[in-house]
Amino acid sequence: MPSMTATINLPRDAGRSSVAHYAAGNRLLASLPESDLRHLSAQMQAVTVDVGEVLYEPGRPIDYVYFPGDCLVSLLAVAEGRMTLEVGSVSREGVLGASVALGNDLAQVRAVVQRSGSALRIARADFCAEFAQIESLQRLLYRYTDRLLAHAIQIAVCSRFHVLEARLARSLLITRDRLQSEKFHLTHEFLAHTLGVRRVGVTKAASALQQQKLITYSRGNIEILDSAGLEAVSCRCYELVKDSDTAGMANVFV
Repeated sequence: MPSMTATINLPRDAGRSSVAHYAAGNRLLASLPESDLRHLSAQMQAVTVDVGEVLYEPGRPIDYVYFPGDCLVSLLAVAEGRMTLEVGSVSREGVLGASVALGNDLAQVRAVVQRSGSALRIARADFCAEFAQIESLQRLLYRYTDRLLAHAIQIAVCSRFHVLEARLARSLLITRDRLQSEKFHLTHEFLAHTLGVRRVGVTKAASALQQQKLITYSRGNIEILDSAGLEAVSCRCYELVKDSDTAGMANVFV
């Protein structure tokens, strides 16, 4: 696993503006009461993560809990050590590894950085101690975990019953929403891992979307040209996931 570069440690006596600055990049942290955020932030470290970096492997201990900022992390279910399928993704709206607070110290999925960027991380033991004390954090994470599970269920259904072209459109739209950008970088190989198919299948599906002038795709650089058209091609799972995200996040950040 590539090493991560720590960029700053947040001191326990950090001022309000300092804490707000580092937490603002993650919606879960930013929604905590100021006093709770200050207490939790004292245990955190800001880091950068690179594309392709593996944060968790199934069956391996979770050493850190991550609160992404501008990075995007793909959650991959792994079968027989090599076959994968994306069951979710986490960016600034969420958290990685919070299941340690429920006694699940081993990762259930492979967490791979899809877009490089920043994150705040906290050691497992420190997070569990803070989780036991901070009621606002408990409420947030219970609601968020429920939404993440609903998302994973919908993607599993999609992967079993819908054609690849529609699934690719759905995946690209969700990535756009997570990154809040029409342009991003995803290789054919990475998309093959997330969709659980061979690379040639991704090439054919991406070519079909390009021919319809819905996207441009060159050397992993993707740009969505026609969002409405791409949504029309996508299966209804995108709409369901989007609605779930909207309603779920509204319930999380109350």
